[in-house]
Amino acid sequence: MSSVSSASSSYGMEVLSASLAKSQQVQQGNQTLQLLSSTAGSAPQQTAPSSPVGNLGQNIDIKV
Repeated sequence: MSSVSSASSSYGMEVLSASLAKSQQVQQGNQTLQLLSSTAGSAPQQTAPSSPVGNLGQNIDIKV
């Protein structure tokens, strides 16, 4: 009888451990989603790149 109750207890502990792990993962996922949604609204807007001025960088000297 003790081996049956030991196996049952072991199985119960595994189920409890899996349940706790799942709830922790769900909580971390919710925190990540909150973080992403809060940073999405505060991201700086990108401006269009300015056109190049003059001929800077147009000539490249290569000596071999």
